[in-house]
Amino acid sequence: MSFSADHLANQFLIAMPGMVDPNFAGSVIYLFEHTERGAMGLMVNRPTEVDLETLFDKIELKLEIAPLLDQPVYFGGPVQIERGFVLHEPTTEMRYSSSLAVPGGLTMTTSKDVLEAVAAGAGPSKFLMTLGYAGWSAGQLEEEITLNGWINVPLSLEQMSEIIFNTPFSQRYERTMSHLGFDPSHLSGEAGHA
Repeated sequence: MSFSADHLANQFLIAMPGMVDPNFAGSVIYLFEHTERGAMGLMVNRPTEVDLETLFDKIELKLEIAPLLDQPVYFGGPVQIERGFVLHEPTTEMRYSSSLAVPGGLTMTTSKDVLEAVAAGAGPSKFLMTLGYAGWSAGQLEEEITLNGWINVPLSLEQMSEIIFNTPFSQRYERTMSHLGFDPSHLSGEAGHA
């Protein structure tokens, strides 16, 4: 089986029913990078007990925009959990110092300037803040997919944005699964071999 260097970037990964790693069981991950060196993504359905107001206080920014204060910070994955990642809609008017614009997809920003823009009311209108990310070394994700750990779900930017930014976190797994065109209850936790 051959893979192109970026074949899974800008897609969702869904943990299959047999996923035993508690970090990933039941998770939906937006993959923002997938190359021959490995893959990186952010879990979009695991809120933490920390909200944006608390996070902004910790980094000494004043957030006074009422609808954002209670918005949860998400667990993006078990790698670099002390580091913040902001997943947001692409912006043409604002450039941040450390962003990765996924071709045809969302933008992932790690620099504080995006949070400063949010605090000032000038940041991206739709965003998801995570601490940590999910990462795989070269060939690891492909192997986990082969072993029935994950299924990838390619969707349009509009469909992904709807799930990430407008769907309650508790429904994101099912909503993403619904785009596969079959009943998820028919999935097996076992890999089949013909």
